[in-house]
Parts: sequence; C-alpha cells; structure tokens
Amino acid sequence: MRRLSPLMRSTLVMTLVSLGLRLTGIFVNSRIAGLMGAEGMGLMQLGLSVETLAVTLACSGIHFSVTRLASEELARGRKAEVRRVVGAGVRYAFFFSCLAGLGLTMLSGPAAALAGDGRLRLPLRLFALSLMPLSLSSVFSGYFTAVRRPWKTGAAQVLEQLAASALTLLALPRIPQARPELCCAVVALSGAAADFLSLLLGWLLYRREQKNVPRPGEGQDMGPRLLRLSLPLAFSSYARTALSTLQHLLVPRALMRFGETSSAALGVYGTVSGMVFPVLGFASVFFNALAEMLIPEMTAAQLQSDLPGLRRSVQRLLSACLLFSGLVSALLFLLGPALGRLLYRSAEAGRYIRALAPLVIVMYTDSVTDGMLKGLGLHLSSMFINVFDAALTLGSVCLLLPRFGIPAYIAVLYGSECFNFLLSCLRLGRQLREKAPSPALPLINIL
Repeated sequence: MRRLSPLMRSTLVMTLVSLGLRLTGIFVNSRIAGLMGAEGMGLMQLGLSVETLAVTLACSGIHFSVTRLASEELARGRKAEVRRVVGAGVRYAFFFSCLAGLGLTMLSGPAAALAGDGRLRLPLRLFALSLMPLSLSSVFSGYFTAVRRPWKTGAAQVLEQLAASALTLLALPRIPQARPELCCAVVALSGAAADFLSLLLGWLLYRREQKNVPRPGEGQDMGPRLLRLSLPLAFSSYARTALSTLQHLLVPRALMRFGETSSAALGVYGTVSGMVFPVLGFASVFFNALAEMLIPEMTAAQLQSDLPGLRRSVQRLLSACLLFSGLVSALLFLLGPALGRLLYRSAEAGRYIRALAPLVIVMYTDSVTDGMLKGLGLHLSSMFINVFDAALTLGSVCLLLPRFGIPAYIAVLYGSECFNFLLSCLRLGRQLREKAPSPALPLINIL
C-alpha cells in the first residue's frame, strides 16, 4: 500500500483537528447565541474585532517568521539552529504581547466610544489577558509547523477549545441576557484561562521534543534575521487589521445612519459575523490546513530550485480547491435555511447563509493562494494586497451602508473577497511566469 507523503499526512492531521474544532465551535457558538441573543453576539463580535487588532500587534508576524526560519535551517540540515530560532521568537513575542496588552487596556475606552457603545469597555480590558499566551503559543505553533508535527499544535488547540467552551457554558447561564457586557466578560475570561492552558501544553511538548537535540554552539544571532522577516510583515499586518477593525466597528453605526435601530443594527452584524461566517467557513478546514503546511514545503522546494514541482503543486491545489468549494457552495445554498433553523433557530441566519453561499468559492481558494504566496516568500505582497483591500472595504462601508443599508453590506462582503482573490492570483501568476511560463497552468496564465 502506498504511503502518504509527509505533506499529506500533516495536512490530514490538521484537517481532522480543525474539523473537530469547527464542529465543537459551531455547537458551542449556537449555544452561546441562544444564551446571549443577537444583540449580545453583536457586542461580542465588536469586542473580538478589536481584540484581533491587539492580537496582530502581540504576534507581529511571529508564527510565519518562526516557520520560515526554522524551515530554512532544517532544509540546510542545521537542526541545532532551530532552537536558536525559537528562543529569538519567544523574546520577540513576549515584548510585543506586553506592548499590545498595555495598549488594549489603555485604549478600551476610546474604542468603545468609537463603536458608539460604552458597554464594550469591560470586555476589551479582559480580552487583553489573552494576548501574552496567544503570542507565545504562536512561536511554538510555528516551530511544530516547520518540523511537520502539526498534531502537537492540534493538541494544544483542542485543549484550548474544550477548556474555553466548558468554562463559558458553565458560567454564561448565570448571567442575564439583558447584560450583554457581562456575557462578553465571561467569554473573555474563559478564553484567557484556556489560552494559558494551551500555552503550557505547547511549551511542555516543545521541551520534550528538544530533549535530545544538541544545543547550538557559537553561531549567527537569529534576532536580526527574525526582525528583518517579521517587522515588515508586522507593520503591514497592523495596517490591514486596523482598517479591518475600524470597518467592523463602523458597520453597526453605518446601518443606524441608514435608519436601523441600535439593537437591530447590532443584531444584523452579530448574525452575519457570529453565526453565518462560522458556517460558511466550516468546510474550509482541509484547505486551511493545507495552506498552513504549504509554507515549509514550498520553502524547501524554492531552496532546491524545484520550479516544475512548484508549478504542478499550484495547478493541482487550485483545481482541487475550486472543485471542492463549488460543491460546498451549492450545498450551503440549498441547505442554508434549514441550517439557520437547526443551528440557531433563526430564519434570518438561514437567509444570510443562502445569500452568502457563493462567496465560499472565493474564500476557500483565496486562503490557499495566500498560503502559496507565503510559501514562496511573497508574504509582503500578500499583506500589501490585504491592506489595499481593507482600505477599499472601509471606504465602501462608510459610503454605501448609510445609503443602501443591509443589501450594501452583502455587496461589500462580496466585493472585498473577490477583489482580494483576484489580486492574489495575479501576483502568484506573475511570480510563476517570471520563473518560467507553463502551459499546464491555464487558470494562472489567464490571470
């Protein structure tokens, strides 16, 4: 019987882990939505959008940088140097996570005022507790990706998900739905406790694996290499995430300017962001895992100048992703109303699932394209595309939603995803054509 390649084995592990986490997440999310209501979900999604900006600052590109540098050292046969990469990553992550935690705590008031809801202040301060464990965990996750042992990252993620879900579902029923800020505070505290547990497990697994690896002797300091790789990516990530966060904060306000009440606007935002998108993204687990595992594989192929192999991989992956995402999109379109009723007891959620189902094709394929760009060292190009897209999306939210309301919100979501995907494909196609044109890549050559 033919054995699976290391890439496929790693992808299969990550797929199974992600599938389990997504199933658990959808179940828990539907339970949380029932306990918090649409308004509470909207407030929580606003808080999570701000936390995403803080997490971006806390991590500052460290996961990708550790994966890339460790993959390079392993491809050159220098296993002992990988320890030096992780050490530099831990110092980097600790500094930036402290900076991000302080910033989120100090700016929680202005962020709540910008969103037009003072109840957001308390959850934001509690979300700051998660930043350090999340950032340090990214270092170990990047290492496990580079050494092709994703099950260790998966184990930490499973522990985090189970702990956060259990703590949230135990505490949330004790909080009245009329106090959504307290509900969000429970979610934030539960998540922080789970993040610390996940970090502890990741560190223990890393220490055990490094027990038999010799310590590096005198050699190059990895700090400058890490900074050269991380900081450009980090600054572009800041710009993109800041624009995206501002966009999320302004969506409810823009809908209120159209004429929606505060509760209705927050409810629509919470339904789309907190209920619909988890369902749309559920089946992306395979290709998200594949995009993650492509970084070390394509780095090694690039160092070995295996250009024909790169082109074949691109063709196969894009073809498979288009076929799979098209099938998922059709199923979601047909079953959207039933899924809305089954998962959330919400006809409105079902209508949005059906309305956004065609977007799945673009979402899934774009995630794989981004993974390939990063694997080829084009992470800055990927981030520039994302920043440009976020700026246009923010402008569209400010201009279109106050005039056209919810239909404009749906149109903006479509326009943003399609624009991002088109630019990513164009950049990938140009990179492959610069190396050598290939008639075996019809999609890329057309773009």
